[in-house]
Amino acid sequence: MTKTAEPTTGRVPLRVAVLALGTFAVGTDAFVVAGVLPEISADLQVSIAEAGQLVTVFAIAYAVLSPVMATLTGNWPRRRVLLTALAVFAVGNIATALAPTYGAVLATRVLAAAGASMFTPIAGATVAALAPEDQRARAISLVTLGLTAATALGVPIGTLLGTVATWRGTMWLVAALGLAAGIGVALLLPPVPAPPAAGLRERLSPLGNGKVVAILLTTVAAFIGIFVVNTYVSVIVGAATGGSGMLLAVLLFLSGCAGTVGNLAAGGWTDRIGPRRVIAAAMVVGALNFAVMPWSTATFAGAVIAIVVFGLTSWSITVPQQHRLIAAAPAAASFVISLNASGGYLAASLAGVIGAAALPFSPAALPWVAAVFVVAGLAMSEYANRVGARR
Repeated sequence: MTKTAEPTTGRVPLRVAVLALGTFAVGTDAFVVAGVLPEISADLQVSIAEAGQLVTVFAIAYAVLSPVMATLTGNWPRRRVLLTALAVFAVGNIATALAPTYGAVLATRVLAAAGASMFTPIAGATVAALAPEDQRARAISLVTLGLTAATALGVPIGTLLGTVATWRGTMWLVAALGLAAGIGVALLLPPVPAPPAAGLRERLSPLGNGKVVAILLTTVAAFIGIFVVNTYVSVIVGAATGGSGMLLAVLLFLSGCAGTVGNLAAGGWTDRIGPRRVIAAAMVVGALNFAVMPWSTATFAGAVIAIVVFGLTSWSITVPQQHRLIAAAPAAASFVISLNASGGYLAASLAGVIGAAALPFSPAALPWVAAVFVVAGLAMSEYANRVGARR
């Protein structure tokens, strides 16, 4: 397919920038609810635990719907899928902002997750199709940048807005971001044709590829470990922060900034040395960092180092994983990337349960449990490479 020349802003193509804006909106929506749980609880007159189920519902709906939506829209032109996804996403968040009851809010979170689950995988596959092969990982990293930037900027901004105004204002902000991304896609993204027509059996054929399955299991195992730490970070760094919300916010901001750097660096290094080495290096350093966290987080200075390393390594995995999946199943790129996204959200759901089971033993057990899962992910990643060599 002939690459279309694009207008640029600095060194980032505008068509990539609008896709990154879309993933920024999706990432903010996925994570920001956790920051406004007290406001949601008070407004809807439910407990904090019940309000927290809004996060779980979004994650599970995303995990289930992502491959389904990728299959249903598999024959659509890519721009139509992206515009439809952003429209559904924006409508879902507007409905959340207007929903009068807890049950209605739960339902609207599923609608927003449906739009998000359509957008993110197709955005990654689209930019990979438009980029030269030797720049594919770097292009994917720019789109994924939206997700990492959401943790560093979108979530704190949305949380602040929810605190000084209302949590419904946060949902309006997310909807506006989605609509802005939709306008950008409509105006700036060149036409990208749909993949060749294929039946359901052919679209599901990557699930019979041992290498693809092993890569997907790598994502699930590694991100269970990552999300155990991410979900219970306030407990893990409790000694360093002394319960101060301000100090915790500083650590989370640093983690998001480090994740942004790690994501961009991973794109460049993947193009240079290949995804296997990038993934192995990130997982080895990440597992070692988790193993020493009970001691490194005893002081605030140590916690800063631990959290920065956490952000760098955690977000260095996503891009090379997507790169490997596209290389393993190029004819089904959108579908396998959607499965990878589902694996990440499934891991987030499982991490909450696993972390809750480990917490009663000791807060120190949480990073150790995380290290075990990251090591399991590394073993599965190496197995995937051996499967690829045999094939």
